[in-house]
Amino acid sequence: MSFSPMGSFFGFLNTLSGSPVASRFGLDKIAAQVLYQGTKAGVRAATLMRTRFKAGASLVPDEDLQQVKPTGLFDLTLTEEQQMTRDMLRELAASELRPRAREAERERGAPDSFFAQVHELGIHDIAIPQALGGAGEHRSPVTSVLMAEDLAGGDMSLAIAALSTLGVINAVSELGSRRQKAAILPAFCQDAALQASLALAEPRAIFDPLQLATSARREAGGFTLDGVKCGVPLIGRAGAFLVFADLAGVGPRGFVVEREALGLEMQDERNMGLAGAGLGRLVLRGVHVAEDALLGENDSAYDHGRLVDLCRLGVCALAVGACQAAVDYVIAYANGRIAFGEPISHRQAIAFMIADMATELEGMRLLTYRAASRAEQGMPCHREAHLARLSCAEHSAEIGTNSVQVLGGHGYVCEHPVEMWFRDLRSVAVLEGVFCI
Repeated sequence: MSFSPMGSFFGFLNTLSGSPVASRFGLDKIAAQVLYQGTKAGVRAATLMRTRFKAGASLVPDEDLQQVKPTGLFDLTLTEEQQMTRDMLRELAASELRPRAREAERERGAPDSFFAQVHELGIHDIAIPQALGGAGEHRSPVTSVLMAEDLAGGDMSLAIAALSTLGVINAVSELGSRRQKAAILPAFCQDAALQASLALAEPRAIFDPLQLATSARREAGGFTLDGVKCGVPLIGRAGAFLVFADLAGVGPRGFVVEREALGLEMQDERNMGLAGAGLGRLVLRGVHVAEDALLGENDSAYDHGRLVDLCRLGVCALAVGACQAAVDYVIAYANGRIAFGEPISHRQAIAFMIADMATELEGMRLLTYRAASRAEQGMPCHREAHLARLSCAEHSAEIGTNSVQVLGGHGYVCEHPVEMWFRDLRSVAVLEGVFCI
C-alpha cells in the first residue's frame, strides 16, 4: 500500500485515543474528538473534490457505477477509505447514537438535527456515482455492511433511521435503469431533508418476500397498487417509498411511490423495540404511479431474489453491530462487578456464557462479510446470505438474552442499555427490507 500522510496521521490519532498513557494525561478524549472531526472533514472534502473534478463531465445516464471484477477471493483487508469511514462512524455511534438512544425511543424517532448530521457526513454520497454528483467509484455492499455494523454499535434503531435512505439508493443503484439512476440519485446529494424508505414486509403469518400479497396492475399511463406494508422505517418522515408488489403476469417488482400519492395512507406501529427507527405501515388503496415508477428497465433485468438477499444482509450487519455492543458491555460489567470478593467474570458460568456470545458473534460476522464480498463482486450470494441470516436470527436473540442474564437484576432495569438491546435484537428474525446493502 502506498504511503499516505493523512492516513498515517489519522492512524496515529486512532492509536493515541485508545492509549492508556493518553488516558492518564487526559489526551484520549481530545485525540478522539480530533479524529472524529478530521475524518468527517476528510470524507466530506474527498466527496467535494471528486464531485468538482467530475463537474465538467456530462451527467449522462450511461455513466454508471462500475462493478468490482470477480476474483473469487475473500479478502477482509479494508481500504484506507473504508478504515477512515469506520473510524468516523464509530465515533459518531459513541458520541451521538448511544446518548440519543433513550430519547429516540421515548420520542419514537430522531430529531431533524440527527438527519442533517448524517447527510453532512456524506454517507449517501459514497453510494452515488461521481457522474451523478456523488463520490462513488463502484457499488460496494461491503462498505454498506461495515457502515451498518458500526452505526448499530451505537443504537440499532437509530442506525436503521440513518441508513434507510442509503438502502433505497443501493436498491436503485443495483436494479434501477440508467434513466432512473440519473433522475433519482442526484436528489439525495443535493437535499439534506430528503428521506426515503424500502417497503417490503407485509403483516401476515409466514410472510414470504418472494410471494407478495400487495398487488400491482397495469393501467393507462402507469400502474395501480393495492395492499399493506409493515415495518417501514421513517414512516412519518420519508418523502418517498420503494414499494414492492406483485405485478400481474410478471411477479414481484419495485415501484417508487411519493408520499403525496393519492390513496396512500401512513400508520404508526407500536412494537417491542426499534422505536427510534419510526417503523410504521403503508396502506395502499388504488395508488396510481406513472410508468417510470417501475424499478428497472425490463422484466428480465430485475432480480427480486437478489434484492431480498441484499436486504437480509443489511439486517445481518445491523445485528452484528448491536451484538458487538452487547458483548463489549457485558465484558466490562462482568470485570467490574465484584461479588464475594472477586469479579463475577471469575465465575465459570459467567465466563463461559460470555465466551459463547463472543464465539457466535464472530461466526455471524464472518458469514455476513463473506456474503457481502460475493455480492460486491457480482457473484451469486443466495446461499451465503441465507446462512448468514439463519445464524444472525438465532444467535442475536440468544446474545441479547444472555446480556440480560449476565447483569442479573441490573439487566432488567433501564439504568443499563441491555434491556433495550434485548428488545431490539428480538426483531432480527422477522425484519425484512429495512436496509439494502
